Amino acid sequence: MAPRKGKEPASWEVDANKPKPEGETRVRRSYAVKELTTQPAPGIDTVHDVLLYAARTHGAKQGFGSRETDKVINEDKVVTKMVGGKEEKQTKTWSYFKLKPYDWVSYEGALQLAKQIGSGLRELGSGGEGETYFNIYAGTSRNWMLMSHACAFNAVPICTAYDSLGPDGLTHSLNETEVRGMFTNADLLPTLTKIISKCASVKLVVYDGKAEEGVVAKLEAAKEGIKVVHLDEVIRIGKENMKEAVKAKPEDVYCCMYTSGSTGTPKGVLLTHRNVTAAIGSVWTLLYDILKPDMTYLAFLPLAHILEFVVENSFVFAGIGIGYGKVKTLTDANVRECKGDIAELRPAIMVGVPAVWELIRKGVLSKVEAGPAIKKSVFNWALSAKQSAVQYGIPGIAGLTDAVVFNQVRAQTGGKLKYLFNGGGAVSRNTQTFLNTALVQMIQGYGLTESTAMAAILHPSWAVVGAVGGPVPAAEVKLVDATELKYFSTNSPPQGEIWVRGPAIFKGYFKRPDLDEEAFTSDGWFKTGDIGQWNKDGTLSIIDRLKNLIKLSGGEYIAVEHLESIYKSCPLVANGAIIANGEHNQPAMVVVAHPQNFPKWVQKQGMGSGEDLEEMCKDEKVVNAVLKELNDVGRKQGLKGMELLEAVVLTEEEWTPESGFLTAAQKLQRRTIQKHYEDRIKKVYA
Repeated sequence: MAPRKGKEPASWEVDANKPKPEGETRVRRSYAVKELTTQPAPGIDTVHDVLLYAARTHGAKQGFGSRETDKVINEDKVVTKMVGGKEEKQTKTWSYFKLKPYDWVSYEGALQLAKQIGSGLRELGSGGEGETYFNIYAGTSRNWMLMSHACAFNAVPICTAYDSLGPDGLTHSLNETEVRGMFTNADLLPTLTKIISKCASVKLVVYDGKAEEGVVAKLEAAKEGIKVVHLDEVIRIGKENMKEAVKAKPEDVYCCMYTSGSTGTPKGVLLTHRNVTAAIGSVWTLLYDILKPDMTYLAFLPLAHILEFVVENSFVFAGIGIGYGKVKTLTDANVRECKGDIAELRPAIMVGVPAVWELIRKGVLSKVEAGPAIKKSVFNWALSAKQSAVQYGIPGIAGLTDAVVFNQVRAQTGGKLKYLFNGGGAVSRNTQTFLNTALVQMIQGYGLTESTAMAAILHPSWAVVGAVGGPVPAAEVKLVDATELKYFSTNSPPQGEIWVRGPAIFKGYFKRPDLDEEAFTSDGWFKTGDIGQWNKDGTLSIIDRLKNLIKLSGGEYIAVEHLESIYKSCPLVANGAIIANGEHNQPAMVVVAHPQNFPKWVQKQGMGSGEDLEEMCKDEKVVNAVLKELNDVGRKQGLKGMELLEAVVLTEEEWTPESGFLTAAQKLQRRTIQKHYEDRIKKVYA
């Protein structure tokens, strides 16, 4: 049913024969269904059913692949720094990883391990009567997934904590849900030790990996009566004391997933087993024709984020092999004596957020820029020729440009890549078009934690840029007038705040009935806070966000996330945040200089040697030139007047979740950024 028939629209109107409701559009549903989807197949009612199905259907096939670090290799490099106005040579040590090949566990083996872990947990007192939540505070890995399915086997709900959480966030996560048992990684035990005495309910800590000497003893000494057990021991105990599965009900809560918290304290979103199976059903109903069991998927986004969580469980159902990687080891740049995760796994599918795709695009462009002038000219010609051929339906050109130029780009991803999937935010049109042309097709999507990642998906048969697709089969969507901002259902095309309803929509916020009342209507519609637009082909575009619209001194609103997606497409920018307020006619921007592209550009412009990144970011001539470059990018992408930048602040500091500038889902921590650069912003934005 999923493949589009002819030029069938991406969605259809419910009650199309009735008058349009006042102040809103008609409800729309996916072209692929009449009734909303609740499961990927009959009998799949819980998360445990998903793994049972995978073991039964895909059996001995490679299911979950993992790589261990063989050793860390340190290399010393001499760099030139400006100290007191004079050049000074300094030696810095850089660490690289040598990784082992992928080690695989079959789907049958994964089911057996989940049962053993679940049985071991129950034998250790976690998962019995009166159990609250089981916390998973760990990096994305095979063991994360196995632990989550062990909890599903026990009908115990999980709650998630990003591995980048600091002591305060972790304390909140453990105490609010009153967890008795938790899973973590050996390298996170020191953080847990700092706060465990404040967490009265925690009785059992399971960890994987090799802990440094004395770390476990310190954790045990920090709180009387706590059990600290290695995962291998839990498996051994489970093997000797195998239990029967505890059957959960579809309406039971399976996960309390905390939002990534870009503003204020993270909210716990309660997702039921039915929410998860409906989300998996949406993916399968729409994309079954392109999801093949012989594919592999490279997993590296945080599993504590809803996008990765749903994608991996959907691929478990589909029988796609999931190979786990790390952001630091994705490419060959940070490894030695082995291949990076992409080249080693040679995935068919990669899922990422806009920051990942910007990184890949700039990496490709950086290599092109560094090559001979003739190669650069050929690449740019091929890019333009293929885009025109696709736009105007000219046969033969795409195949020629792929053979001559773009197959070399694809070879860097292992040569088997077929699809990219973007979620977690809007990717710029430039970046989407570039990757569609030079690499492979990007599938856009839209969702929230509250909608179990599912609200819209763009099936590959809709080759459009700037749309997130039609409604998913497990949710229906309508647009409601946002009067103050002049987004009306009567506009052409229709616009308004996106409201969603259906089996994929969450149960409510954990211990926050006040938020539930604010977020839901009496008839079950969830107000997303995002502004959408219905396109003529039945697809949805995200055009604004209610809370991220800022009024300038002239009274006009600007959408900061939209502007950021455009300015961050500039090769000089590694990351950036728009700063705006009602005292100015135009916004400013804090820009993280790209560590490779930016110095080369400065040198090429004759503004310095390009060696000291910190000094370059302070140079007024460089700052002014960057401002001009960014505004040129903005104008080329249709920005005008009030959307162009008044000033920029340049910084060499890398923004990471660990430094507090980003959430674990790579979203900006705006308050932290504005406070940290407050003095510099005031100076340039005066």
